[in-house]
Amino acid sequence: MTATTRLHPPVRPERECDVSAPAELGDVARPLSPMERLVENAAVRRGLILVGVALVWEFYARWLESPLSFPTFLDTLEALQEGILSGVIPARLSVTLQTLVTGYFLGLVIAAVLTTVAVTTRIGTDLLSTFTAMFNPLPAIALLPLALLWFGLGRPSLVFVIVHSVLWAVALNMHSGFLSVSETLRMAGRTFGLKGLRFVFGILIPAAFPAILAGLKIGWAFAWRTLIAAELVFGVSSGQGGLGWYIFENRNTLNTASVFAGLLTVMAVGLLVEAVIFRIIEAKTVRRWGMQRG
Repeated sequence: MTATTRLHPPVRPERECDVSAPAELGDVARPLSPMERLVENAAVRRGLILVGVALVWEFYARWLESPLSFPTFLDTLEALQEGILSGVIPARLSVTLQTLVTGYFLGLVIAAVLTTVAVTTRIGTDLLSTFTAMFNPLPAIALLPLALLWFGLGRPSLVFVIVHSVLWAVALNMHSGFLSVSETLRMAGRTFGLKGLRFVFGILIPAAFPAILAGLKIGWAFAWRTLIAAELVFGVSSGQGGLGWYIFENRNTLNTASVFAGLLTVMAVGLLVEAVIFRIIEAKTVRRWGMQRG
């Protein structure tokens, strides 16, 4: 190689090549058809499931021909409409939701305190583990007689059984979530100087939030069904009957369509909370953080 070549290397001519996809590959990207968009929509799929359940309900009730034991779906909708327009169902539902919110959030606060003590001290861990093993298998409705003796016939008794149904499920999930946080994340937080509440809210809670959210869902489901069952047992709360008492009253008068309308309201509230409130929380947290698939 001469000195001239080393100083001035040869220049290669530039070439442009058009790259095209093979013909047998098909469309790499194409817009979805209206049918494919509907199939990909979770709300549409769930709506179709509900429509199918309603059709099966209607056909079975017409085949059974026993309105006293199993009314048709249309009769149930008519009773539901009548209860809503008369204001009875909204009033009863309002009483039930007020009691539910009070007991649910009180249970969350106590669960948060117990979990905080458990993750910071060894005696707190032993305390939470022992109490969870003792009280979590105990049905909340079984404590209703004691609640009536301690608090009387009123809202405090209902709040007590709701707190019991929420507390242990939420505390157990929160504690498991905190324990599952990897040591790498903990060391990363300490490296950035996070301590105390900053460490808890900056590292532990976001990392454990999938488990915490699961606990919130379980606690909500336990609280909702416990409250309806408690209202069915002794009915009124502070002089006002809730949704469970509405179902019980119509059962005594053999108004089966209204009983089904009350049950339909219970299920509708459950679907609304799950599909709206918890879905929004998931979208803003675990899905946004890439911790859960959509």
